[in-house]
Amino acid sequence: MTLPTRMVEKPWGKDRLPPPFETPAGQRIGEVWFEPPAALSQLLIKYIFTSEKLSVQVHPSDAQTLQAGLGKQGKEECWLVIAADEGAMLGIGFDRAVDARHMRRAACDGAIEGLMTWFPVKAGDFFYIPANTVHAIGAGVSLIEVQQNSDITYRLYDYGRPRELHLDDGIAVARGEPYDDPRRRHVSDRGEITLVDGPLFRLVRYDGPLSDEAQALFGSGGLLVVPIDLAVAVDGAPVSAGACELAVSVGRLAIPRGARGLIAQPIS
Repeated sequence: MTLPTRMVEKPWGKDRLPPPFETPAGQRIGEVWFEPPAALSQLLIKYIFTSEKLSVQVHPSDAQTLQAGLGKQGKEECWLVIAADEGAMLGIGFDRAVDARHMRRAACDGAIEGLMTWFPVKAGDFFYIPANTVHAIGAGVSLIEVQQNSDITYRLYDYGRPRELHLDDGIAVARGEPYDDPRRRHVSDRGEITLVDGPLFRLVRYDGPLSDEAQALFGSGGLLVVPIDLAVAVDGAPVSAGACELAVSVGRLAIPRGARGLIAQPIS
């Protein structure tokens, strides 16, 4: 089943998206969502395209959303950069420890941007963003985001845009510390790579037919397939770049040699 796509307008989006996407006339599109199927509703996959900086934000964990009585899962996410302008950066964590009082003051006067660590990025850079990590995507970045399917975002700073901030909720869950997740890496152009193996989901960048190890990793459960360049086939039907397909099992997926993309699977 090919997932329905949704073009999402954002003030920081782009007036023209790169192929294979087409931009609706008169719209500035920042995200292309693949509506998650009921069978794998824990995950959301999207493309993000930026011409301006996104807000500085943070997401709560599963435990924190339950404790707060929100009745929803928290949000962990990861990013695979697929294109980046010269000088493009991602802000993740802080250069040094920042306490809650200092973080609030910096969020109010805009100094928080200067306290964060900004990583220069290029195509192939991969970052896993745990819950409670303060982060922001800079201008000139195109990436694929795989995330827990949650809409809980606490904005700490938004460059003067007229959108609501969530200082109390955000400061309460934010970690004022440097970013040091071991899953951060640069993904080489070729080769199969396991990017995430739990605890919330699995993510593999495939390059041609899956190895025995990757097939064993996914087991018999359903998965989401995102071709990045060449088309693949699910149950014999082609799936092209720019789409996302539900496969009920890894055995229903045929990947030609030289085709690259992502396969994601939630962990119950």
